[in-house]
Parts: sequence; C-alpha cells; structure tokens
Amino acid sequence: MALMHVDFFSDVLGMSMNMDVILPQKTSRQIGMEGRAENGQYKTMYLLHGMSDDQTTWQRRTSIERYVSRLGIAVVMPTTHLGFYTDTTYGMRYWTFISEELPRICREFFPRMSQKREDMLAAGLSMGGYGAWKLGLRAGDTFGAAASLSGALDIVEDYKRNITEQSDVLPLFQGIFGSAEKLAGSDNDLLALADKLAASDKERPRLYAWCGTEDFLYQGNLTAWEHVRKLGYDLSSSESAGDHQWKYWDERIKDVLCWWLGIDADLGVD
Repeated sequence: MALMHVDFFSDVLGMSMNMDVILPQKTSRQIGMEGRAENGQYKTMYLLHGMSDDQTTWQRRTSIERYVSRLGIAVVMPTTHLGFYTDTTYGMRYWTFISEELPRICREFFPRMSQKREDMLAAGLSMGGYGAWKLGLRAGDTFGAAASLSGALDIVEDYKRNITEQSDVLPLFQGIFGSAEKLAGSDNDLLALADKLAASDKERPRLYAWCGTEDFLYQGNLTAWEHVRKLGYDLSSSESAGDHQWKYWDERIKDVLCWWLGIDADLGVD
C-alpha cells in the first residue's frame, strides 16, 4: 500500500485542511504483508474520526493499512475537526465539505478512485459513525453504503444527554446544531433523514452498525436500528460486550470491510 499525507485548501471552509490516503499497491517483497492492486477504478472507503481525533487517528489506533492491503481498495481519512459533519450555525460548512467538496477533490487528485455509488463506503466511529450514516442517508447519490461503529445515531437524544451531564458543552452543541428543538426533525437528525429518504423515490444506502452493550451510546443505537428497520432499510447490525474503546473498533472495522465487499471469510489478518 501507499500512504499519503495530503495538505490542501478547502474553498468551502476557507482554510487549509488535511487528509491521509491509503492507495493500493501491488507488491511481492514486503515482509509480513501482501499488497494487491487491480486494473481499473478503486473502490473507496471514507473513514471518519470521532470527537477527540483527527485524520491520523485510524492509523495510530488500528491496523487499517494492513487490513486493506490485500483488498485493492482506497481509504480516505479526512480531518473535520469538532464539527459533527454539519454546516454549523457559526458558519463552518463541514457538511458541504465532506459530502461535496472532498469527494470532488479526491477524484481530481486520485483519478483512479471510482465515481460509482456502489463503490463508495462511508464509515466511522462515534461522531464519525453519525457522519457516515448521514452521508449514506443524505448524500446517497455519492455513497451507496454507510457503516457506524458506536455511532451517535440518535443525535437529538445525544444532544440532550450531553448538555444534561456536561453543562459546559452546551455552547459547543448550540454552535454546531442550534437548539435541541431546532435539531429535531432537521437534516442533521438521522431519524428524520431516514424518514425523508424512505418517502422519496431515491435509492437507499446499505447500512451497517455495531455498538457495545456497555457503551453510553448503546440505547441510541437501538432506537436508530429499530427506526430504520421499520422503514425497510437494508441494515446489518450487531452488538456485543464492550464500551467506547479502540480495541473494539480495531476488530469491528474488519467486519465492516467484509460486509461491504461481500467477503465471507476474514481478511487473512489477525
């Protein structure tokens, strides 16, 4: 694999941004790892970070490069700061950046990345799980599948819980979403987005979710899973013992890749 650290300018945000990108490379002499690359366009996974993290976190906390080395896919890991993948009330358009500008920039920089929606996966953890489902439900023309690990999927209840448990975060959430009343039913509310998409004639994304049963976001996940299932979405969900930790996400991202690519066995890595 090739790992690239990319600094570039975002016109949407009006500032310099960063992303790390893994690209397929066919290799035969790497010790302990096989690199594969096929002719043609690459399937691409956009891998999103959580609240405390940045574009480096998936490489620092997991073996994502090793996991995808035999798959011949590209991985885009952008930073989006603490913006919840949302066009914030204070004027930073992180949603427009992640859903429109970044895919366009990636295709300009890396023309072998596929433009087919079925070749595009949005995946992420925690805040990034919210962002991934949001890309699937609201930018389905670009992303044909979305996967959440321990995601903040019931964002309205998460908002209320956060400001109740930590009063100092109220300015942050108000700055991003406005009031809880404004958030409910808006295009930042995943449950409302699922309703809106289900009522349209647009294609629906394939959805995946995992959450640990001891995770503080577990109940919100159950609510979201039940909601989209009632609407007839193609959802693959699972739960197991675990809380909000990287040791679980490192394992589960392999499950995400197998689900997305239709691989029955494991990835051939431990």
